[in-house]
Amino acid sequence: MYIYDLKNAEGEKTKKFRKGRGIGSGLGKTAGKGHKGQNARSGGGVRPGFEGGQMPLYRRLPSRGFNNANFAKVYSTVNVEKLNIFEANSVVDAAALIEKGILSKVEKDGIKILGNGELKVALTVKANKFTATASEKIKALGGTPEEV
Repeated sequence: MYIYDLKNAEGEKTKKFRKGRGIGSGLGKTAGKGHKGQNARSGGGVRPGFEGGQMPLYRRLPSRGFNNANFAKVYSTVNVEKLNIFEANSVVDAAALIEKGILSKVEKDGIKILGNGELKVALTVKANKFTATASEKIKALGGTPEEV
């Protein structure tokens, strides 16, 4: 392949169409906007969802139900298999997890340790929550799960 073989992709070099530039252009005079009316004016048109003054659908529908997203607990989760990078008998807490790059930040409700994978080293793990399997796996190797 040589430099003179290079070509623009099809349709890449089309000129910007200039509306309202004379009858010969195909979109002269009214520039495709028709005659008069709100949409023909400069700055004309209506906002999305506008129904010509009729009560719009989003206001006709009842506001019902409950969303728990505002009240749900939000934890940073870590699987026990990720803790294998720590040395035996070391203390694992939020600062240590961030330092090792396992977590980038701690969510508002803290850290939750999940039981996925296998743990191979005994550790003292300090977190806000532990799943049952996670705490079993930590205790099985002689480590201690401490809820903070």
